[in-house]
Amino acid sequence: MNPARSAAGLVVALALTFSAAYVGSKFPPDERYAALSKPPWNPPGWLFGPVWAILYLLMAVAAWLVWRESGFAGAAIPLGLFVVQLVLNAAWSWIFFGRHQLGLALIEILVLWVAILGTSITFWRVRPISGILLVPYLLWVTFAAALNATLWRLNV
Repeated sequence: MNPARSAAGLVVALALTFSAAYVGSKFPPDERYAALSKPPWNPPGWLFGPVWAILYLLMAVAAWLVWRESGFAGAAIPLGLFVVQLVLNAAWSWIFFGRHQLGLALIEILVLWVAILGTSITFWRVRPISGILLVPYLLWVTFAAALNATLWRLNV
């Protein structure tokens, strides 16, 4: 693959991935979130931005490597799952922070977790490093799901 095409593919992967981040950022924590009872292990608010920036970067690189390895046609299922999990990722912020539906957000994040796992497995089959690059994301969403469940339990 020529370097210009490869670079363009990376730009597209970054743009797509950070578009999901942008949509999610439109629903930040607000006064209602601040007023929730939280567990003592709730991370400080300043931590989320840097963690998510790194995770989105890893996601984009993983998708780019899969595309470079097999193209769109050869990796239609892995890349399709990638897009599905991006949509679910952005939707969680809307459900949790925008709609304040902690229970529904918990169901949604569990579906997101399954989509990330499926994406990671299918990425691994195309290019193992791509599956590995999604492991921190899967771990963070596992933590986020536990936090979501705890917040729901504490505030019902």
